[in-house]
Amino acid sequence: MVVASRRPSPPEPGDEGPLRPAAGPLAGVPNGDPLAGAPVGDPLAGALAGDEESFRALYRLVHPGLLRYLRVLVGTDADDVASETWLQVCRDLPSFTGDLAGFRAWCATVGRHRALDHLRRTRRRPETVALDLDLADRADTAAEATDAIDTERALALIATLPRDQAEAVLLRVVVGLDAAGAGQVLGKRAGAVRMAAFRGLRRLAETLERRHG
Repeated sequence: MVVASRRPSPPEPGDEGPLRPAAGPLAGVPNGDPLAGAPVGDPLAGALAGDEESFRALYRLVHPGLLRYLRVLVGTDADDVASETWLQVCRDLPSFTGDLAGFRAWCATVGRHRALDHLRRTRRRPETVALDLDLADRADTAAEATDAIDTERALALIATLPRDQAEAVLLRVVVGLDAAGAGQVLGKRAGAVRMAAFRGLRRLAETLERRHG
């Protein structure tokens, strides 16, 4: 690997840039080409070499999904936990080896540890906000169910799932990890993560069906 010549600084709040226009509840979540909209070149390699602009591009790729994941874990304290996460990422970046998918998984792992530490310090469960999900009638598939609501309501609905299912759905759909990467974050086998995500999405679809009567 290329060893960073100096540690980059976490971007200032708001520096992550605007997300893509919403086309569904999880718009802006990495999918397709992970470098779409990023500068030419490999931002991970540039960040490892100590280039600040490359690190900012990498931050813009990873931060939105990471923040949404943390919001379900710690509620309104997600921004603070995300800041702690990026501080550790910046500090430990020279020791990272792997590709972009591995970097996403590493950031999610660091964020999860910081979130659990935060919950232990505060000795409370994450705050949840009750939202009135006034939804149009939709088909009963999991994909259409998630498309029926915007991002905020989607996250609120995911937060009602059992913990293992919620984290599996968040890591697979929101953070953009494959089953193996999500399994590394959660300390589970890839097959167990796939099953938890499947059950969670099916449960979301059933919840929406019941709300529609």
